[in-house]
Amino acid sequence: MPAAPLPTVPSLPSAPSFRGRIGCDARSGHYAVPRRYRLHLSLSCPHCLRIAITHSLLGLEETLPLALLPSVPDSPDGGHSALRPLYEASSHRHPGPAAAPVLSDDWTGRIVSTHTPGILRDLARHFGGDGADRPNLHPQGAEEEIEAVGRLCEYRVNEAAQDAGQAGADATTRQTALGSLLRVLNSLEWRPAQQEFVLGDELTAADVQLWVTLVQLDTVHRLHLDAAAVHHIAGHPHLWAYARRLAAHPAFGTHLDLDGIARRHHAHCQGLEAAGAAVQILDWSVHIMDGAADLPAQRCPDGFMEPQHALHLRPSGSA
Repeated sequence: MPAAPLPTVPSLPSAPSFRGRIGCDARSGHYAVPRRYRLHLSLSCPHCLRIAITHSLLGLEETLPLALLPSVPDSPDGGHSALRPLYEASSHRHPGPAAAPVLSDDWTGRIVSTHTPGILRDLARHFGGDGADRPNLHPQGAEEEIEAVGRLCEYRVNEAAQDAGQAGADATTRQTALGSLLRVLNSLEWRPAQQEFVLGDELTAADVQLWVTLVQLDTVHRLHLDAAAVHHIAGHPHLWAYARRLAAHPAFGTHLDLDGIARRHHAHCQGLEAAGAAVQILDWSVHIMDGAADLPAQRCPDGFMEPQHALHLRPSGSA
């Protein structure tokens, strides 16, 4: 069944600090070489979570190392102190925070990019390879739909959810934002009811974007909504079943740092907690563990058996 056209929404925000790209050969300056580059990610950040999932889907653990950062940035300006040397080497007296995500070049000690869409495309196009077990996250002819899903998630879900729970906003503003959010969820609900993934029968970058958005909706945005609003959001069974199914996928669930997301949110949030905080839509940890239980075991050097993919949940209070 052909997919219905997605609504048109504004373009994504303006350029971040660094927008270098990985090219095809030495003439491009930055070109794909195993273990030349490094990703610096904080898994409590939705942009970093998208990159980490894509990194796992493409099997880049040996090709492109990951450096995981604390859930809550430790600098007064909202950046990560561990990233400050990279920012200073790349932009003398860099005025902004040393924020993640970062794709750095170990050969030069400088930043290639902090631009999430560019990093994601370069991972898929220049590092992903053609292995049969690696998904084609950007299939030919699907780019417009993938970008449309991205804009929907950014503006019609994330932004609308923020407006619906904004402290101090009048009731009309909140209801208008909630109505916009529910209309988008309604438009997305039929897709997993009729097909396995957002754009059809194959997993694409649109699924990574939508899943991370649903995680944020349930673990962050609902905390500022009333219970009735959260029940309306939860009333999309096919969409949340889709989210639950992907949570059990090792490339998705293993990167979900629920404790870190909560600590990051509470460290910076200025909003008021509402009744929706008590209405959890999914028990994410249960679904992740259910998926991990079905994975093959792998023998460790000490003789014990452990799942091939472990749940990455940091204990409360850890960095």
